Amino acid sequence: MGIFSRTRDIIAANFNDLLDKADDPAKMIRMIIMEMEETLVEVRASAARTIADQKEMGRHVSKLERLQADWAEKAQLALSKDREDLARAALVEKKKAADMADQLKTEITVLDDAMRAYEQDIEKLQTRLREARSRQTAIAARLESAENRVRLRSLLASERVDEAMARFDQLERRVDYAEGRADALSLADGNSKPSLADEIAALAGQDKIDEELEAMKRQLGKEG
Repeated sequence: MGIFSRTRDIIAANFNDLLDKADDPAKMIRMIIMEMEETLVEVRASAARTIADQKEMGRHVSKLERLQADWAEKAQLALSKDREDLARAALVEKKKAADMADQLKTEITVLDDAMRAYEQDIEKLQTRLREARSRQTAIAARLESAENRVRLRSLLASERVDEAMARFDQLERRVDYAEGRADALSLADGNSKPSLADEIAALAGQDKIDEELEAMKRQLGKEG
């Protein structure tokens, strides 16, 4: 069963009340839009049938008007031949055609009124449909914002943040350890080429050793 029963219900509907009473506003607005779209299609289809009826009746009116002219000519011909009886009968047929044409014109006028009503209903339905779609967009934006806030709060409140930070700290420690090992291996590598400063320092150290060695020789010479 639909939310609305007739076009007038949609035009007069209070969307705020419907959405406030709904357990699921997003679902409710989708249903409203769907029913409005279906109603708009039905009203347009009715308007199209009315237009077709108007055109068909218009064609019949044209035929009846031509028929009236034809019977009028026949009546004149009969009268010119002193056949008043035939002229009268032709005028009777002319009047029948005229009466039928007048009846169709009256029905066309009624259809004109119906078409104006359809046009007004279509315009109002399109306006309400735009309003409903605007509300749907607003509801979707609010719902997305609310869901994002819930996800953010859940993330901040969960232990996953602490776990992620702990994993990050462990990664940093592993990097520090790897860099330390690389530095240690560089220091222990005896095949590595010494720097200029290291070579100069070694020369200075060699001079001290030579001096100490000479001093020891002199001391031994004195003792001997």
